[in-house]
Amino acid sequence: MNFRGANVIITGGSSGIGKATAKLLAKYGAHVFIIARNQKKLDQALQEIQAERVSPDQGFGAFSADVRSYQEIEAAIVAIVEASGLPDGLINSAGITYPGYFEEIPLETFRDLMDVNYFGTLYAIRAVLPFLKERGGGFIVNISSGAGIVSYFGYTAYGASKFAVRGLSDALRDELKPQGISVSVVFPPDTDTPQHRFEQKLLPPKTKAISGTVKLVSPEQVAKEILEGVCKGKYLIMPGFKSEVMLRFFSIFGSLTNWAKDHVVANDRTGRLLLKVLS
Repeated sequence: MNFRGANVIITGGSSGIGKATAKLLAKYGAHVFIIARNQKKLDQALQEIQAERVSPDQGFGAFSADVRSYQEIEAAIVAIVEASGLPDGLINSAGITYPGYFEEIPLETFRDLMDVNYFGTLYAIRAVLPFLKERGGGFIVNISSGAGIVSYFGYTAYGASKFAVRGLSDALRDELKPQGISVSVVFPPDTDTPQHRFEQKLLPPKTKAISGTVKLVSPEQVAKEILEGVCKGKYLIMPGFKSEVMLRFFSIFGSLTNWAKDHVVANDRTGRLLLKVLS
């Protein structure tokens, strides 16, 4: 797919992977429209995105909306369509995290992660889908996580919400493909984003021992692989070589995955060796 001249909507576009993807799309000549809650951050991000434009004809916009509200996300997408025409694609990058011990995570936090990570993805798709159908096709990208294939110690709330994104994507891929709408789901490894920095102060010691050994990838690398995956028509997009190896291993060898995680949590000799392999 050639992104030049394409109208692309990105939720969570004011920071992290969403902003990096928006900037790269601007470099590719796309019209880019970002959605997030904080208008100040949106305006700052929009300046960075516009600085990457390759043509004065490119259109850009920043719209404030809370993905937890279908009414707000629908209004933002309708406003984008009125301003720029039918969209070619949607990238769902809005997401939050909150690690911790299961019994210590507030119950409302479990609900909030589902509202943002899962329902925020669902609402944006539901709002944009009539326009993609009217256009006669397009693409949808949903960003899950490595924790959306194999969840682990400390991520009961986050992992569950990202598994839900994977389940939604699996079914939507089958349903929308005959209509010319491709669906991709992305499983980024640990990425150097504001969200990752926020979660560090909340990590249980066991989780920190695991994640502290893993080298972070840049949001720019993830963005590049997302757009390459869309161009190739890939459903599963797994940025980073180690991420792909790990995720495919965990998908196929479920029992071995649990064995490996048990050793890592126990921090025995085998666990320390596994941490070196992951780092």
